[in-house]
Amino acid sequence: MSTTHSVTAADGTTIAYDRYAPMGGSRGTVVLVGGAFSYRKFPKMVELAELLVGSYGLTVVNYDRRGRGDSGDTPGRYNPAQEIDDLAAVVAAEGGSAALFGWSSGAVLALRAAGSGQVPGISRVVAFEPPFVVDRTGHVPPSDLAATLHGLVAADRRSQTVRYFMTKAIGVPAPFVGLMRITPMWSKLTAVAGSTPHDWAVMTEHMRGEPLDRADWAGVQVPVLVLSGGRNNAVLRTAARAATEALPNARHTEIPKLSHNPDIRLLAPPAAEFLSAHTTPTT
Repeated sequence: MSTTHSVTAADGTTIAYDRYAPMGGSRGTVVLVGGAFSYRKFPKMVELAELLVGSYGLTVVNYDRRGRGDSGDTPGRYNPAQEIDDLAAVVAAEGGSAALFGWSSGAVLALRAAGSGQVPGISRVVAFEPPFVVDRTGHVPPSDLAATLHGLVAADRRSQTVRYFMTKAIGVPAPFVGLMRITPMWSKLTAVAGSTPHDWAVMTEHMRGEPLDRADWAGVQVPVLVLSGGRNNAVLRTAARAATEALPNARHTEIPKLSHNPDIRLLAPPAAEFLSAHTTPTT
């Protein structure tokens, strides 16, 4: 069972979240940071939260990033520092100390938060498949992506926004996106289409087909576990290795049967083991 809460970020934006608390003592608190199109009621985010609390005794905070679900938004203003402030407000509301589990662009947001100095209570980070683009062997997003994406969002062209972000930012083949439009998932994607510029603001500096600069990540002094799946394309697998090499205190685990749309039963155990390490049990 979860309880629903909200907190006000530094710029006045309301951030909604669910807290999942274990029976008895907790092995620590972890905040889940979703990626593009994700929100706190997204089934796999809920499944992950329930497994981490029920099987591993962690207190889990699952929040809506701004522009999604029950959280507020700042249309036309897309600044990673604001999203880091949102995380700071959530962590402060939950006692001032937490680990982070970030998925995809949420993994990059979690890493940026850990290195920013804006959230001093971050104890460690699990980064699941940060989608860095560190060379030009695969898809590289176009340089004018932000301008086009912002225009689509401002015009409230939600289906076009989803299609454009998936094909141009993520590199999903257009025929596959076309098939997605006839599935029930499409309406869920269009509902949060307006949040995609926030994801792009977090990611844009690190999707240019250039190697990661270690200096950009020098502030991430907490332990980091980079997780990736063996069933993914070469871009994501390369990104995981590059992130591990760029971060000061990171290790990498590849889960052979995992994809970017993961089986949570495979993803949760290594994440939980790392998140639970060196935490002080609470009652």
